[in-house]
Amino acid sequence: MPRNFRLVRRFRALVRADPAGVRAGFVALLISSGGDLLAGLTLGSITGTLEALPGLLVLVPAAIGMRGNIFGALGSRLGTSIHAGTFRLSRRRDTIVGQNLYASVALSISISLALAFLAKAICVGFGLENTISVADFVVISVIGGVLSSIVVLGITLGVAALSVRRGWDLDNVAAPIVTAAGDMVTLPALFLATFLVQVPFVTPIVAIICTIAGVGALAIALRSKLPVLHRIIRESVPILLIAGTVDIVAGLTIEKRFESFLVYPALLVLVPPFLEDSGSLGGILSARIATKLHLGTLEPSRRPLRAVGDDVLLIYAYAVPVFLLLGISADIVSAVVGLKSPGALDMIALSMIAGLIATTFAVVVGYYGAIVSYRMGLDPDSHGIPIVTSSLDLLGALSLILVIVAMGLT
Repeated sequence: MPRNFRLVRRFRALVRADPAGVRAGFVALLISSGGDLLAGLTLGSITGTLEALPGLLVLVPAAIGMRGNIFGALGSRLGTSIHAGTFRLSRRRDTIVGQNLYASVALSISISLALAFLAKAICVGFGLENTISVADFVVISVIGGVLSSIVVLGITLGVAALSVRRGWDLDNVAAPIVTAAGDMVTLPALFLATFLVQVPFVTPIVAIICTIAGVGALAIALRSKLPVLHRIIRESVPILLIAGTVDIVAGLTIEKRFESFLVYPALLVLVPPFLEDSGSLGGILSARIATKLHLGTLEPSRRPLRAVGDDVLLIYAYAVPVFLLLGISADIVSAVVGLKSPGALDMIALSMIAGLIATTFAVVVGYYGAIVSYRMGLDPDSHGIPIVTSSLDLLGALSLILVIVAMGLT
């Protein structure tokens, strides 16, 4: 039988085995992609702020990506808890869910602080001139991070509870919805935080308070005797710092091509949903693999196509319609709000070609990120999502810019 027909039969069998889960994952991707268009419109509409605050664009992918990293990992851990039968919503701090919540809040505050210093250091190290001060970075990153985290945390818990009630597979739903929520909420939150910067006396005081809060939250969590909380913090901080650094380099890549995006602001609209969709696809694969590893239904293997062939097939099946619709919708919304576009066909071609490249990266990183974490004795739920989303922020940005240059859209 020809290979194409075998793939079609495998995909049909996969859909028939879990139609609700496959459908929920696809709907979640579409919702998240549509939601991220709002983030893209926000980014395309604040070009004046980005020009007035040089270096801010370096922080943007890291700030919005960190919400997805932290709360996407939370969703992945809750998904494993649901499959294992230990998920119970409770306000008690010593429960599994309670310790996960406290860990996520502490990480959000402390890592936001770290991102501010990393962003300034990388700006200086790579020769970006006249960027905003460290205090400005701290205020924007921490205040924006706290505001967005409150909303994203509520959404993550709501999705988890709804998944239990409706019988959905949280591994298919959490990554796209949570990362999209992080993108949608974080950009406006960062924009609101910019009103506090460069104000005499106000900015330094707020920066000091944010620094104390970030250091204090991390110290309290590390000294906690709650085992799950302590383990999440201890394992997550190094990988989140690495992920944040990668995201900042992705932001630097976009910052250095900022003039190209000013030619066609519609391309800037495409950036958040494109990066989010790429990361979500890898996040879905990583979460599915993590659950199988925890349940013992998958043995770590160096042959990903054989070990998780159906999962990989599902990711590509998701990718084709998602990136097609993304190219169409990005052009339409840009036209509605009056942002210049290179044209519908170019937007679709850009989204599809760059999306195929990014999806391939997502499959490789999603699989090996989970497998390597598991082999090292680490929790792939805590490490898989940050590894995938941060890597895809950089690899997705590079894919997008590569295709933009190749198509002559500069």
